[in-house]
Amino acid sequence: MSFIPAAYAETAAAAPAAGPAGTGMEWIFLIGFVVIFYLMIWRPQAKRAKEHKTLISSLNKGDEVVTSGGIVGKVTKVTDDYIAVEISDNVEIKFQKGAVVAALPKGTLKGI
Repeated sequence: MSFIPAAYAETAAAAPAAGPAGTGMEWIFLIGFVVIFYLMIWRPQAKRAKEHKTLISSLNKGDEVVTSGGIVGKVTKVTDDYIAVEISDNVEIKFQKGAVVAALPKGTLKGI
């Protein structure tokens, strides 16, 4: 029983004095994390958004497109926010421009 109070007293006396809170390494890790976040997430997403905006603004009558639902067709009418896509003979569907995922090369629909 006499060993327990001696052990507590020894650890209390051997405790070092309070030093500086950090050495600056946490700032290096934080800056590194921000750089990795920018390079791996922010920049590629901004690039994809810019390409999609360019695609949507360049849609014209006669373009062959793929929608986000996987529907493939030819653009027959373009307005400010919507497009009409012909998916079969005499069958047109209206979509928002944002639903277009990709423009296909001319003649792709004939090969399908």
